[in-house]
Amino acid sequence: MGEPAGVVEHLFRHSAGQIVATLARTLGPSRLDLAEEAMADAFEQALRTWPHTGVPDNARGWLFRAARNRALDLIRREASLRAKLPLLTELDPDAGPGSGDAELAMILLCCHPELPQTSQVALTLKTVGGLGVNEIAAALLTKPATVAQRLTRAKRWLRARHSLELPPAEDLEARVDSVLAVLYLLFNEGYDATSGDAAVRGELCGEAIGLGRLLLADPRTDLPRARALVGLLLLQASRLPARVDDSGDVLLLAEQDRSLWDRALIAEGTRTFAAACTGPELSAYHVEAAIALCHVASDAPARTDWPRILGLYDRLVTLRPSPVTLLNRAIALAMVDGPAAGIAELERLEHDPRLAGHRSLPAALGALWLRAGEPDRAAAYYRTALALPGPEPQRRFLRRRLAECTGVAGHAR
Repeated sequence: MGEPAGVVEHLFRHSAGQIVATLARTLGPSRLDLAEEAMADAFEQALRTWPHTGVPDNARGWLFRAARNRALDLIRREASLRAKLPLLTELDPDAGPGSGDAELAMILLCCHPELPQTSQVALTLKTVGGLGVNEIAAALLTKPATVAQRLTRAKRWLRARHSLELPPAEDLEARVDSVLAVLYLLFNEGYDATSGDAAVRGELCGEAIGLGRLLLADPRTDLPRARALVGLLLLQASRLPARVDDSGDVLLLAEQDRSLWDRALIAEGTRTFAAACTGPELSAYHVEAAIALCHVASDAPARTDWPRILGLYDRLVTLRPSPVTLLNRAIALAMVDGPAAGIAELERLEHDPRLAGHRSLPAALGALWLRAGEPDRAAAYYRTALALPGPEPQRRFLRRRLAECTGVAGHAR
């Protein structure tokens, strides 16, 4: 079964959220803190005892029993909670924590639209993902004190919630949309970190995919757009092994060693996306997944179906008319009609206030001007991008591109 410490770490990642959700369903979400304390004590007890006694045959059941017993000890001290004693006693520790139903209800509650999105992400990672405050701070590249404040405010809001149940059917789809937005944000922060020393944070991508699979495991939340998002995340994650070089610097899609792409994730992502396309629903997640599928289906950059990708971006613009979508469409247009066409589209976006301070716009213009054979103009845009704040891996990427521009310009002279 493996070394005890390794088993505990594995179970913590995969069962802590279930244990907390099961206890919180009995105690009520207002006592989430007690459920988390009982869970943490159970895992600490396992770390102390399993090296001497060995890992139990039903390790999850052992942990749940220890967490339940600790919760019983804690609530005996609070008169207001003593009525919960019989309910806790009835929980079967040999069966382990309950099915995904309680965990699903928990993630839907964590992603309640009344909470700010930053709090939704932190609360989801804490209660369902099993991450501690320091881990969340490291994952989201913020200060532990900031995460603690967000969690405190979110738990203050939770105290007014008296039950941990799935929302009524008429509210369920809107709540799922909140979850999908959080998972999309969470994955993107892992795929393209916006600050810190790492260009990619694979653990965040993994958390987003795991929580997305939780939605698909229940027919009530297994919606076509949820499947489309999970398919998209799997297809994007398949490229992570080739996304950075040995120095940790970002590699463009055309620079990546495609033999490193994870074929199992591509296959799973393709199947999941196909299952999302059996009905009439067409979401932005569907279109993004179709674009990702075009990229992973190509065995070489020159054989990428850019006309199809451009057509998909045209459709995405109607579904999600954001400046970032327009920026990505301009890049696809440049691959079809040449850099001048893409530059004309991007120059129109320079006046969009929503992209002010967004370094991807000058970086894209730099890349297209370099392709157009204008290294001096490209260098000017790369310098503009470098003047904006950003993580060090992105700055190294931009400096590398700037050096390429000056090298080309010097050679031309």
